Amino acid sequence: MSNPKRPRDPNQKAKLIVDIATGEVKDVDPDEGKDPAAVSLGRKGGKKGGKARATKLSAEERKAIAKKAADSRWKSNVDSQE
Repeated sequence: MSNPKRPRDPNQKAKLIVDIATGEVKDVDPDEGKDPAAVSLGRKGGKKGGKARATKLSAEERKAIAKKAADSRWKSNVDSQE
């Protein structure tokens, strides 16, 4: 069975919460069926990704990436003013 989304309507969401609290509907755990070791490793990788990438880049490569980012920010700014 797929994991149904929670309703956005406040009244429907309130009814779902009451149904879960009274036991009429089973609450679904989003991490059910996942390997806890893999989940923790994925989180660790996300925390150190940017710093690890920055240490591997040369100064010229970092400068080129920063210049490209600045150019794209300024380009979108200029486009919105026209």
